[in-house]
Amino acid sequence: MFSLIKLPRVFSVHQVPRAFQEDSIISGYRHPRSSATDCVLSLFQLTNETLNVWTHFLPTWYFLWKLLTVVFMQDVWSDAYSWPLLVYLLSCCVYPLASSCAHTFSSMSMRARHVCFFFDYGALSLYSLGSAITYSAYVMPDAWVNGPFHTYYIPVAVFNTALCTTMACYSRFPEFQRPKLSKVLRVSAFTYPYLFDNIPLFYRIFLCVGEGCTVNEANSFHVYHTLLAFLTGFLFATHLPERLAPGRFDYIGHSHQLFHVCGIIGTHFQMQAIEVDMKRRRPWLLAHAPAITLGGTVGPAALSSLLSLGIIYVFSRPLFPGPAPRTELRKGSENEVESTHHDATADTEHTAKLVLLLWCASPLQHLNGREAPPWPWLPVSRTPNAIYDFGAPRAATELTALTGEEPAGNLEQHPPSRLGCDACPAVDGSVTGVEH
Repeated sequence: MFSLIKLPRVFSVHQVPRAFQEDSIISGYRHPRSSATDCVLSLFQLTNETLNVWTHFLPTWYFLWKLLTVVFMQDVWSDAYSWPLLVYLLSCCVYPLASSCAHTFSSMSMRARHVCFFFDYGALSLYSLGSAITYSAYVMPDAWVNGPFHTYYIPVAVFNTALCTTMACYSRFPEFQRPKLSKVLRVSAFTYPYLFDNIPLFYRIFLCVGEGCTVNEANSFHVYHTLLAFLTGFLFATHLPERLAPGRFDYIGHSHQLFHVCGIIGTHFQMQAIEVDMKRRRPWLLAHAPAITLGGTVGPAALSSLLSLGIIYVFSRPLFPGPAPRTELRKGSENEVESTHHDATADTEHTAKLVLLLWCASPLQHLNGREAPPWPWLPVSRTPNAIYDFGAPRAATELTALTGEEPAGNLEQHPPSRLGCDACPAVDGSVTGVEH
């Protein structure tokens, strides 16, 4: 039966658009216009995204099992003390599921890629807040309970989710014009909420001495989680080991896969530490800590989710401008083009061929033919990347092969790109790319 299923073809780095390339990953790329079916089928063949999906999809079921165990084995509906744990476990289910879906369907189109990872960032922000809610309820040092920091801890964590989701989503747009800014924004969007959430934990483990330090067997699990968290951040920021040997870790062992594995193991240790603190400190916390309410647990999580969805909508809306633009020749000028809003499916055969040519030729193909970036303050480079520059004669040959007609005008200004152009040949060039 499996022999009847045709698996999608994979491509090298020089055959896909720059926006789909990953740093120091040479091969194993999926088609940038894959169908949803092709995306799902690609999970059962070896690509550079296969393990990215499975390293988060399988742990989702483990975290779901943990959640259901708590729901059915404890009296969660009447025991408010367990509500923070439920919010945390739910966030632990959401973030790997969103990540696996993003890695699965990100090759459907440029717009799909952006939107998929917008949801991925929103899910990570929710997980950050889930951690903060449980830390406020179970992990806060005795000396800090009911103090000023404890009072404002959750409101600040909610604000951080909105701020960091915004930073992460925005970081996707200046990746080509200002790659260093994009990198700093994305790393900061993941690092800052972790550091803030763990302030009480860092104080409890590394700084506190004497009474009120909450020393118990959970501290060792907290240390394991902290070490894995820093290792996770190191892998995400440095792209090791593939930077040391480009092409050697394309399918197995590159930094994003290790990033996923370390993150999941770190979450496992974090979960164990929270469960130990929850059980060992229950009598003392019920007597001294503020009462746990829906407004202090489910409320912040719901508010954070709404804020993240709103932010995702704001960043996604400009990517869907409505009807696709039609490009046609002006009268009296052979080389100038103008855009009119018209459904491309209603074009004549000649205009459809011209649209194909301009799509392959335009350096702005990742914006679907629009002449402006999604936000007016982001400049768009009009100079195509050198990896796509074939020269006018070769481009003219490719146009003839695609359309059956001789090209009009000079294509030297607009060398073809890889996106949506299977007939365009592969060429050698520098290995560049952007990370998720």
